[in-house]
Amino acid sequence: MSDEKSSWFIYGFVARGTVVLAEYTEYTGNFAAIAARCLDKLPSSNNRFTYACDGHTFNFLVNDGYAYCVVAKESAPKHVSVAFLERVEADFKKRYGGGKADTALPKSLNKEFGPVLKEHMQYIIEHADEIEKLIKVKAQVSEVKSIMLDNIEKTMDRGEKLRDLEDKTTDLRNQAQDFKKQGTKVRRKMWLQNKKIKLVILGILLIFVFIIWMSICHGFDCTKHSGGENKQPVEENQGP
Repeated sequence: MSDEKSSWFIYGFVARGTVVLAEYTEYTGNFAAIAARCLDKLPSSNNRFTYACDGHTFNFLVNDGYAYCVVAKESAPKHVSVAFLERVEADFKKRYGGGKADTALPKSLNKEFGPVLKEHMQYIIEHADEIEKLIKVKAQVSEVKSIMLDNIEKTMDRGEKLRDLEDKTTDLRNQAQDFKKQGTKVRRKMWLQNKKIKLVILGILLIFVFIIWMSICHGFDCTKHSGGENKQPVEENQGP
């Protein structure tokens, strides 16, 4: 581990609100005082905050009323400071979550958690390269996830358009079926009208033939009249 890396972290603490419960540093200076002033100005919302001052960064992680801080040199990568804060938060919650940390007095956890802060600093510095690789992998995963979500949204949008097209196709199919039914009704109606016309014409023809027949026969018994007209008187031979 290079000397540059070993001196990345200068000071760290855990606070409840503005009350510092545990801290650790191997350096002398006004880091604690500046960090305390920053702590007074921190928003209460859960988030990460970073302030730069005199060649150092003051990094804070605020969550559920607790603030986790690390003062690092500006040469320290930001993701290293973030990894330290997240590691400290997880460990502190595991040890004191819902316990004595809620009522602990200022710096009363120094003896217990001060050495833990030192251990986490050393661990992060020793595994800085691995942490950087892990962050890159997470970034790639996040990018892939973003692309997948974008593709899903586009697919859903295409699905909506396909459903619209399907609805329009269904409407056209229904309209075609209605048109076919109407066409069938019209054809049936025209067929019936055609039949009626043919029947009327046939009736007229039959009436016309009947009238001609009646005119020729002078009545209904056409055979009787024709036979009577052809009869001739027969003379009987009488004897002398």
